[in-house]
Amino acid sequence: MRAKRVAAVGFAGLAVFAIAGCGSGKTGGGGGEAGILVGTTDKVTSLDPAKAYDNGSLLAETQVYQFLLNFPAGDATPKPDAAEKCAFTSPTVYSCTMKAGLKFVNGDPLTAQSVKFSFDRMVKIDDPQGPKALLDNLDHTDAPDDKTVNFTLKKANDQTFPAILPTQAAAIVDEKVFPADKVLADEDIVKAKPFSGPYTISSYDKNKLVEYKANPDYNGLFGKPKTDTVTVKYYAEASNLKLDVQQGNIDVAWHTLSPTDLDSLKTSDKVTVHQAPGGDTRYIVFNLNTQPGGNPAQKLAIRKAVATAVDRDALANDVFKGTWSPLYSPVPKGVPGATEALKDIYGAKPNKDAAAKFLADAGVATPVELSLQYTTEHYGAASSEEYAAIKNQLEATGLFKVNLQSTEWVAYQKARSSDGYPAFQFGWFPDYPDADDYLRPFFTEDNFLRNHFGDPKITAELNAELTEGDPAKRAAVLATLQHDLMADFLPIVPLLTGNQIAVAGKNVQGVDSTLDPSSKFRFGVLSK
Repeated sequence: MRAKRVAAVGFAGLAVFAIAGCGSGKTGGGGGEAGILVGTTDKVTSLDPAKAYDNGSLLAETQVYQFLLNFPAGDATPKPDAAEKCAFTSPTVYSCTMKAGLKFVNGDPLTAQSVKFSFDRMVKIDDPQGPKALLDNLDHTDAPDDKTVNFTLKKANDQTFPAILPTQAAAIVDEKVFPADKVLADEDIVKAKPFSGPYTISSYDKNKLVEYKANPDYNGLFGKPKTDTVTVKYYAEASNLKLDVQQGNIDVAWHTLSPTDLDSLKTSDKVTVHQAPGGDTRYIVFNLNTQPGGNPAQKLAIRKAVATAVDRDALANDVFKGTWSPLYSPVPKGVPGATEALKDIYGAKPNKDAAAKFLADAGVATPVELSLQYTTEHYGAASSEEYAAIKNQLEATGLFKVNLQSTEWVAYQKARSSDGYPAFQFGWFPDYPDADDYLRPFFTEDNFLRNHFGDPKITAELNAELTEGDPAKRAAVLATLQHDLMADFLPIVPLLTGNQIAVAGKNVQGVDSTLDPSSKFRFGVLSK
């Protein structure tokens, strides 16, 4: 998972990345006259999918590479892109049939052999900055003919595998251009034009100005782009990005404006702030060994009291100005199988009396001394205001005394992984919009959080949802799983889910249709 493998969820956070001036030189002509001009602070790490595992690179990959399956705009269910169809042909084999006549912009054919090469290459290179980890359940890939690709999996009936095929680990590359065992430089990629997505790159000044031209031969899920030319301008400062979109110097601002800037832009008569449910999430994680409480029942009561006392609406509206929304399950709204289990069990609003009863019934003396850790370095400067508000909310009940501490990111990561914090801030940005990606990393015995949670009942439910092929039955298992977690265990307290947000001029159409939990911003739907 992107957030897990790079030890970072800040891609979707509020921190601004300094990117201007770090390009590797121009390739091609100038920026040209842009039909649509997009601004962003997200930088490109690499145009080579084997080395790219970040939002800035994903923005580029979404436009220029084809995938066997992809996420339609506004839909979290994978649909055929370069493939005609995909399905399990046995419990451990997932097979795809390719569309006929596919080709790269340079004229090279795109066949099943291209797909096999792409997956074999991703696994072989295994770049430390790349997304190979997403393919951990892939045993090997075969291409018995030009139209057939067979993926043999280590674990049978993995219902998440189709959702991995639209991710950065599964971009299809040209075997005549890319070396099988090493990463290719961006300049060489742009010159060779090994692209088969809706767009090709016509001009490339890395992390400064990049021009995309519609690919007339694209034959995939998204159809012909509505705008022939899209240019991306990169910003070092979010304040300059805000100013340019507000003044009409660019058409769209995509990642990353602060809540204050977004709130200000909502009053402008020149732009529209578009937002929709996204995939990133924020939690309080409890270390079940070191959190307060004299026994497991008391510890659970304290977690329930926190979950009941916190005011999610106030956090979303007062701190984040509506750019985040209340979260009532580990799985955010918009992801198939998501529920609002926390709301169903404990209610939508903070309830001091209910929190007090949880503590009293378990014999917990109040006020509970709770040490709570957070970091501004990774999750953005607004974290200070967020956790100050949480401290005030909990202490206002009279049930808690909160010791709030902030730590820089490197030390934070080390300490929270080694029992350093009884309770701590955590965020998650998934690789694909499947509920399993919000559950398995947190709730298995060897979970990524290392908070000493593990239960055979939950493990059994996780295994059941992973291998259930009937979507309706799987949704039912996921609903039960989320309810059981929130009612009986609650090792993490869900707080907020981030919205996908873009700011665009009033004359720009199509923005709303590409804002969804896949986090793929598709230039082809934009027009003016």
